[in-house]
Amino acid sequence: VPETLPNALTLIHNERRGLPIVAANLVLRTGSDANPLDKPGLANSTAAMLDEGTATRNALQIADEVAQLGASLGIGSSMDATTLSVRSLSKNFASAVDLLADVTLHPSFPSEEIDRQRASRLAALVQQRDNPNQVAAQVTASALYGPKHPYGYSEIGTEAALKSLSRADMEGFWKQNFVPNNAALVVAGDISMTELKGLAEKAFGGWQKGTPAQPALGAPATTSARVVIVDKPGSPQTQLRVASIGAPRSSPDFRPLQVMNLALGGLFSSRINMNLREDHGYTYGASSQFSFRRAAGPFQIASGVRTDVTGPAVDEIFKEVRGMIDKPVSAEELKKAKDSLANSLPGAFESSANAVNNFSNVFIYNLGLDYYTRYAEQVNAVTTDQTLAVSKKYLVPANMVVIAVGDRAKIEPELKKLNLGTVEIRDTEGKPGS
Repeated sequence: VPETLPNALTLIHNERRGLPIVAANLVLRTGSDANPLDKPGLANSTAAMLDEGTATRNALQIADEVAQLGASLGIGSSMDATTLSVRSLSKNFASAVDLLADVTLHPSFPSEEIDRQRASRLAALVQQRDNPNQVAAQVTASALYGPKHPYGYSEIGTEAALKSLSRADMEGFWKQNFVPNNAALVVAGDISMTELKGLAEKAFGGWQKGTPAQPALGAPATTSARVVIVDKPGSPQTQLRVASIGAPRSSPDFRPLQVMNLALGGLFSSRINMNLREDHGYTYGASSQFSFRRAAGPFQIASGVRTDVTGPAVDEIFKEVRGMIDKPVSAEELKKAKDSLANSLPGAFESSANAVNNFSNVFIYNLGLDYYTRYAEQVNAVTTDQTLAVSKKYLVPANMVVIAVGDRAKIEPELKKLNLGTVEIRDTEGKPGS
């Protein structure tokens, strides 16, 4: 049962006495979905600054202290959350929590560290443009969601936004969203709830409540083109994505979608991988995935295929998409998908670190703490009829956009032969071009 401190900080605790280690995540229910439209990358940049200096420690002192404790400290953001993680031996956990509290409550956003972070992120963006996989991810997001939706950008943001982000922007984002009523301290390991409560009250008791941003995610502006090409002249491979907008994490279709997707492209033995890899030898691997977020995230089928089979590979992908309705999931496929989900459960709690990450998701998406006790039962309750119903609802070829990052001169004629609809050319950032 979670406990709550007087300032509304949630404590989620999982006692594990086997090893003298403790893992903790401080999770905030604010991520890149709260970025202002003209500031993609703000949440991620803010998170990256937290361990770059506080009121009493500079970046080197923080790193030294983590090393002396034999601990680890990691900070990151997703579309839905910001997470600060510490892992340490039980005997050093109190000191690790003090450090965690310092970077959460007293970051100083030193200007020279902001400039250093900015430079390294701008360099990362330049490198991403040379990586067809990352280009495909960026262009898919942009084609599905458009420029006025946080999901239309990567976590790191854009060059223009990174150049314009100021210290005041980051400090403002931190002040508004880093508040205890928006957070949970999730702890697993060799510690009792009583000990944890004492540590948390000491470290976080003075943290003041606030009003975190409520992201107003507008409607996605999906491109009307059915095929989007990014030209990489001379590329021996095409990075392919066949994508549409999926479902939010809160959808009642969540379980049937998970099971259906494992049969379609989630397992090595799935239909898409067997077709493109085993039957046709077009690729080393092909897969499909729903990204479940607070709002409907993308559904995408992804593969890197030889340039000369780009057209046929897309054709086969659409055959498999339609096949989920024409030849519904068989009893054997259903069993394989369910077993794969149910059997992944012990692994999800194998270590304290895994356990805190999974309990963090329970907090981020309000799943209820009995979520994992009901997990296997819910998975096993999924029927063939349900997988067919979600296939009909979400696997709609007319709503899918093909994104191809490759040698335009070679692949455009092949893709046009498929008569899918309008072809659009975009640059490596996903902006429509000639």
